Amino acid sequence: MASVTNLTNLTPATTSAGSRSSSVLPRSSVNLRSFNAKLSSASHLSIRYNQQTRPSLFVRCSASGGNGSTTKRTTLHDLYEKEGQSPWYDNLCRPVTDLIPFIARGVRGVTSNPAIFQKAISTSDAYNDQFRTLVESGTAIKKAYWELVVKDIQDACKLFEPIYDQTDAEDGYVSVEVSPLLADDTKTTVKAAKLLHKSVNRPNVYIKIPATSPCIPSIRDVIASGISVNVTLIFSIARYEAVIDAYLDGLEASGLDDLSRVTSVASFFVSRVDTLMDKMLEKIGTPEALDLRGKAAVAQAALAYQLYQKKFSGPRWEALVKKGAKKQRLLWASTSVKNPAYSDTLYVAPLIGPDTVSTMPDQALEAFIDHGTVKRTIDANVSEAEGVYSALEKLGIDWNKVGEQLEEEGVDSFKKSFESLLGTLQDKANTLKLASH
Repeated sequence: MASVTNLTNLTPATTSAGSRSSSVLPRSSVNLRSFNAKLSSASHLSIRYNQQTRPSLFVRCSASGGNGSTTKRTTLHDLYEKEGQSPWYDNLCRPVTDLIPFIARGVRGVTSNPAIFQKAISTSDAYNDQFRTLVESGTAIKKAYWELVVKDIQDACKLFEPIYDQTDAEDGYVSVEVSPLLADDTKTTVKAAKLLHKSVNRPNVYIKIPATSPCIPSIRDVIASGISVNVTLIFSIARYEAVIDAYLDGLEASGLDDLSRVTSVASFFVSRVDTLMDKMLEKIGTPEALDLRGKAAVAQAALAYQLYQKKFSGPRWEALVKKGAKKQRLLWASTSVKNPAYSDTLYVAPLIGPDTVSTMPDQALEAFIDHGTVKRTIDANVSEAEGVYSALEKLGIDWNKVGEQLEEEGVDSFKKSFESLLGTLQDKANTLKLASH
């Protein structure tokens, strides 16, 4: 079990009223009006072009040189301005200035997870200098990991702070997850979330907490303490309702007169649902079962949106609104398409609706910018979604059990990424120590 003490000695950045940490990017570097100039001169930015010579959003971490690309309006701007959905980017790596062209093209927030950091830190040399300094100062490996992560999150928060300010705390967030090793530990998750929030010390950070059964009370307590939360790994409507209730309970228990700065998103995973469901349907093998392949995830998400609309209305919610409370937005996560037979925008295009977020990795983001259609779709076929959901139940599929299996697999995957990265860092530390002798 990971110890919360791994976070206790992280140096928090000063508040906005004081001096900023030197590791954080200057505000002037993210002035949206100066993006064209910045893109032409900023180092470490390289935008790859595809075979049709269309500008691609793929940015190579730690690549050198710039290509002078100019900013232009994309479907991501339309997605937000016309339909009220916030496009976020599901990736983070060093240098965080690689995010500048994404923001210019309409990205309004960033999500990260242990798997993303495992890939970023283990495959890039950009972390070596800071890591070497930490190792030479005698910093333990786990604490060094959090130092690396917190610096990236602080720098990314600075980039997105203008969006956070312009939208009155509704957008411009950067998400960072507590240790996945704590997914079954209610009290320690609360402590870890508070320490991580204090260490990052940015108004636009989301602390990610998994929606496991033991962590539902953690979510409530962290919200009650005034910390904004991204609830992750939601795979079923039943668990999603528990997440909403935890948010509402937390707001009510906070005792705050102004709730406008305590916000949350509920990360509802989509593509992984179809990955598992399709296997189950192929095992059943009937024509009816096979016809339902690729339909489960979007159907369940559409019904989750119906629940969202129901729960964030009525007397209880209106009482919180009077104190400035903001709705806990649904965030569509796991939007990359795993099955090449499916449309590459399958988990973005049918889930467009107001007051929602879609966080997209490179593949999904590139596809939607290139040929995505911006129109409200999330509640366009509710009856069809209900039909798919019921048809799957009639085939003997238990949605809650599917959700539990996916949750277990998701937590296990993040644990493995976390432990793998710690192992990689230990190897690097050993190499550095040998080289110094």
